[in-house]
Amino acid sequence: MSAGEEQGVVPPAAPKAPERLTPKDAATIILVDREAAEPKVLMGKRHEAVRFMPGKYVFPGGRVEADDGRVNIAGAYSPHVERRLQAQVRRPSISRARAYGLAALRELAEETGLLIGERETGAFIARNDAWAPFAEADVFPSLEGLHFVARAITPPGRPKRFDTRFFAADAALVAHRIDGVVTPDAELVDLVWVSFTEAAELDLPPITRMILNDLQRRIDDGLERDLAVPYYRKGSQGPADLI
Repeated sequence: MSAGEEQGVVPPAAPKAPERLTPKDAATIILVDREAAEPKVLMGKRHEAVRFMPGKYVFPGGRVEADDGRVNIAGAYSPHVERRLQAQVRRPSISRARAYGLAALRELAEETGLLIGERETGAFIARNDAWAPFAEADVFPSLEGLHFVARAITPPGRPKRFDTRFFAADAALVAHRIDGVVTPDAELVDLVWVSFTEAAELDLPPITRMILNDLQRRIDDGLERDLAVPYYRKGSQGPADLI
């Protein structure tokens, strides 16, 4: 017992170490419109009331769900995309690699109403309500045109942490659009098609800004090529490893 405790003085409790959240698998997708002279990307503004990145402009995306890896697909990734998605993963598998891209497609549909896939009447059967829009629109989800362009882990100390795979896809792959998804009360309250120059003027998270820079270089080098993928895991300001 210390002298202070003998005199009835209770020393202050030692500060708690910050909780180290385990990052959850997530995926996001960057639609690229390359019809004009200067490519444009689709970005959405997050609602001010959400806990994670409120009010920021981001790419549509979210957490990978258990059923995503079991969804049937109309087309598979290019072999090099499937291979790189399984690199530096604790328990790699083809179904897990496909789950990342399917999660990105599902989240794109949920947040923007844009469905990527093949129009095949009655072919797709939804495993749950989250995939019902694809079945109702006769769109069979396809991974064929998805390019793996970056991976990033949210730094420790944030309210939520994600291990996110970033995909890019040509806007021409959108097979169907559901209206009325983006509203003032939705997770994304606004959608904008912006050039890389215009995107730099938006209120962006640091990692989003870096991914945009990576993507611009990747488009210049050839989006479809088998190129090394930046992997940010030492903090949002740190240099990327490569996959």
